[in-house]
Amino acid sequence: MDFTGKTIWITGASSGIGAGLATAFARAGARLVLSGRRAEALAEVAGRCQSDTMILPFEATDLAGLPAIVAEAEAKTGGIDILVNNAGISQRSLALDTDFDVYRTIMDVDFFAPLRLTQLVMPAMVKRGTGAIVNNASVAGKVGSPLRTAYCAAKHAMVGWSDALRAETAQYGITVHVVTPGFVATSIAANALKGDGSVNGPNDDPVNAGISIDEAATQILDALATDTPEIPVGRAGAAELQLLDLMRSNPRQLFEVMASMAPKVPR
Repeated sequence: MDFTGKTIWITGASSGIGAGLATAFARAGARLVLSGRRAEALAEVAGRCQSDTMILPFEATDLAGLPAIVAEAEAKTGGIDILVNNAGISQRSLALDTDFDVYRTIMDVDFFAPLRLTQLVMPAMVKRGTGAIVNNASVAGKVGSPLRTAYCAAKHAMVGWSDALRAETAQYGITVHVVTPGFVATSIAANALKGDGSVNGPNDDPVNAGISIDEAATQILDALATDTPEIPVGRAGAAELQLLDLMRSNPRQLFEVMASMAPKVPR
């Protein structure tokens, strides 16, 4: 896959992996549409991109407003070549302590919002006979991780949806890629929701010691360049990435590892 001159729409582009992808795609010669909730943060990222960049802020869960947003993006750019569904939110709470509304919020942000945006962008790709969808999931989209039942549910849904979508749309020249990052040093743990819906806040979560957003973006672009369908991202040999192999080779052992990590709380 060549990115030169391609129009790439990135959601969740104001920080984290999305911001890293923006600067990486810009260096590769792409034109960008950067979206997220915070216009000022998007402008800062755009300022670091030496490319034709459009800022299009919106709330990911405003599903009713998405048709107009997509129409604006396509009208101003002439069409989206690659859609990167990157916006998302994580969780840090036990299932027994998690309000139902937290499950609904995380499913809306991490699954239904990217699904709906993709539905609206794909018809033009089909008409042109080319395009790519890049869905940022997680190792938690393949492995059941404690304190993340809502996040795992949403990311497992994204992985399954991506796999099925790939099978359906290959005939139209559309490729579908799912990214499964391990630990990347972003604010995902700090911004995660607790069981009551409040924000987790600064902490010493292991994800904070992960690879940089620039390294993550490099790994993703390198894999996309070779049309890799599923893209694990993280430090080579990292324990969380080894879980992907363990899931296939010894699922019982994987469960035992995950169970050992779950907080032990008397009830």
